[in-house]
Amino acid sequence: MMVKAFGSACCGIDALTVTIETDVSVGINFFLVGLPDSAVRESQQRINTAFEAIGLHIPGRKVVINMAPADLKKEGSAYDLPIALSILAASEQIKAPELSSFVCMGELALDGRLRPVSGALSIALHARAKGFKGCIFPIESAYEAAAVEGIDVYGATHLSQVISLLEGSKILSPLKVPEWNTCDAFVFGLDFADVKGQEQAKRALIIAAAGGHNVLMIGPPGSGKSLMAKCLPSILPPLTKEEAMETTRIYSASGRHTAETKGLIRTRPFRAPHHTSSMISLVGGGPNAMPGEISLSHHGVLYLDEIPEFPRHTLEVLRQPLEDRVITLARMRYRVSYPANFMLVASMNPCPCGYYGSTVRNCTCSQTDVQRYMGRISGPLFDRIDLHVSVEALSPDELINTSSSTSSATIREQVMAARQIANTRFFKDYTTFANAQMTRKHIQQHCPIDVESANYLKQCIHALGLSARAYDRILKVARTIADLEGEPAIKTEHIAEAVQYRIM
Repeated sequence: MMVKAFGSACCGIDALTVTIETDVSVGINFFLVGLPDSAVRESQQRINTAFEAIGLHIPGRKVVINMAPADLKKEGSAYDLPIALSILAASEQIKAPELSSFVCMGELALDGRLRPVSGALSIALHARAKGFKGCIFPIESAYEAAAVEGIDVYGATHLSQVISLLEGSKILSPLKVPEWNTCDAFVFGLDFADVKGQEQAKRALIIAAAGGHNVLMIGPPGSGKSLMAKCLPSILPPLTKEEAMETTRIYSASGRHTAETKGLIRTRPFRAPHHTSSMISLVGGGPNAMPGEISLSHHGVLYLDEIPEFPRHTLEVLRQPLEDRVITLARMRYRVSYPANFMLVASMNPCPCGYYGSTVRNCTCSQTDVQRYMGRISGPLFDRIDLHVSVEALSPDELINTSSSTSSATIREQVMAARQIANTRFFKDYTTFANAQMTRKHIQQHCPIDVESANYLKQCIHALGLSARAYDRILKVARTIADLEGEPAIKTEHIAEAVQYRIM
């Protein structure tokens, strides 16, 4: 008897259907074909022991299991569940007439318990698109998949529960789609109220948060650059449900999403890789096409502390994702694309010793050392950073001052008000969420300037030697500054403030 069960394979954040065809006939042997890797081939031992734990068995006959499409390599232990169910149905140990209506994925423990799998959210979205009735996952993975509307998602803890469900028992009910709210999204350990002084740098970070702009902070050691960068998530607006779905799909595909979130990720990611990180860990790739830090920062913040210490060839790979907001990984065995819409926040010292231009301590570096140090970041990468901020060392009065500055909660209200203006502006464009994402068409439509502002900007371009990209980014930043002030039109003072952040 031949039976079909259905699983799914993930390629990046996209999924495709894998058909498990099982035939039990006369003879004695066990064949598993369809390019299974070692983890899939070892499923026979896990399945056999799990069957014995619930009083069932792999039939002592000829069992042929084909995983189609046969030219796609099947990887991982998540195919244990659909293979086990197809064996039981083909050997008539269970009656599961609706087995082919479900997509099932899960790793089996030796006692029959189910262990979580990666990519459940992407698999559920694919199953809904292909018209399946429902999905069956381990309970830890089912929470995120339950966010997909229009398909039943069941969460099981044991193989026996899945068998009972397929045989018609009501032991399991579809998980309800969790209601989307952001009441618990603002839980952070750091607050801008704890940052002393640095009003200019704070202003730049507020603009960056309101428009989703990239920012570079340059200043001596101990001036508060890292502290302010780590405070940045506390003023960012909450994720929308669409943004949360995209972010969760990336973390789920990478195997980093856990059940503690009980569904979708609700806070914006903040990733801070060390400067010894490899290029692959930053952009993604490797044998299994895993997402890198730039994709794990999607709709969040990628913080590069001491950015000149990163290898130059590693930094150069950021240039294309900063423009296109997507990274395409092309290797001999695969070609996948991951979203990479992140805010780049970087910090650096002005020179190797850290005190070039300081009024507190003397710099010990030569002019050649300073130029070589700054030259570790290429001009094209500098050009893609919207805001260049000079962070000065704190004065003794600022250090001793015990009064608190503006809290993150107050700043966040300003940022969210500006983001709401942008959302209204882009309500017909579902791919644009912030001013930094505006295209040339958006700039022409939403960033008109009067004659006085145009003349001023022309003088700045000539004096500073600004590129066409810098021109676009100045207009985007000016648009954000105007939104923060509630101004419908961009004025000359908005242009002037945006230009002062292009001093590098």
